[in-house]
Amino acid sequence: MQFSDFEESDLSDIELIENEVHAYPWTRGNFLDSIKASHTCLMMKLNEEIIGYAVIMFVLDECNLLNICIKKSMQKKGYGSSLLREIIRRAGLSHSKTIYLEVRLSNHTAIYFYDKHGFNEMSIRKNYYRAKGGREDAVLMGLVI
Repeated sequence: MQFSDFEESDLSDIELIENEVHAYPWTRGNFLDSIKASHTCLMMKLNEEIIGYAVIMFVLDECNLLNICIKKSMQKKGYGSSLLREIIRRAGLSHSKTIYLEVRLSNHTAIYFYDKHGFNEMSIRKNYYRAKGGREDAVLMGLVI
């Protein structure tokens, strides 16, 4: 398994994963905006195949995890934990003190995953996400590193 930064040429594969996993996926434009903004756009490869990715924004001493995803067929095999550990490692190298993220209130699997890795619920962001029939709250979670 290897980690490296992704570029525009990797977006076709990343978009396939994004669209397969998320009900409200990022667009190519969202990814391009992150690349243009010099966010850390990290991909995880296994045998030369992209199986996961994350988009991270560093601001002062904070790390914001904007997007993280593992290919559906590779989920529940420990790859998400490996990717998150790499994010935490990079946040430490960047002298971040805290990693923040938002997760849908209904995404109990993700909330459990982040909780298992030491993240704590900090607050609720009302009507943060688009959802069927309106909007959905987000749980703001943080990890002090």
